[in-house]
Amino acid sequence: MTAQGFLKLAIESIGSPRDVARLLLSANISREAVWTAFALVVAMNAFVYGLGLVVAPPVGALPVFLAQPIGYAVVECVSLAGMIVSITLVGHMMGGAGRLTDVALLLVWVQALNILVQLASTVLMLAIPPLAGIVGVIAIAIGFWILLNFIDEAHGLGNMLKSFFVFVLALFALGIVLSVALTMAGMTPEGMMGNV
Repeated sequence: MTAQGFLKLAIESIGSPRDVARLLLSANISREAVWTAFALVVAMNAFVYGLGLVVAPPVGALPVFLAQPIGYAVVECVSLAGMIVSITLVGHMMGGAGRLTDVALLLVWVQALNILVQLASTVLMLAIPPLAGIVGVIAIAIGFWILLNFIDEAHGLGNMLKSFFVFVLALFALGIVLSVALTMAGMTPEGMMGNV
């Protein structure tokens, strides 16, 4: 895909998210290509995150694992993989038929769009700092709208309300699993914040 094609599809994702989802799902992208794209968006998100830390250093202390791009990459990888699995499983529980690879493909595309948002926010932090926050809030709302449509298309639910509940329950389930995993690993809030 060319840069021009990428930007065109990104814009279409805002106005016609269902059409974009159908286009991506009908492309018959191989499993290997999907997971390669997964690794690529994680790496790119971490790079842009690190760039943001340099451009606009955080005022307060960050959790230890978010103080460096590599830590952010690990968090991004685990959380994205967890959301892919949980949205797939919860979707099936609610009558959906989406495959793991299909859900992965659409969530990877959402993360690719997030890279554009992070880059735009980084530029705005340098040029017009107050506008960066506004753009961020708008981007979150649009991203959520795109995600709900993608979930609906991936699972064939035919109901945006169901898609919303799939997302909420998947997020809740992932939160519980991660909390238990961190507790079993002996990680505490104080430890994650480092010595502050």
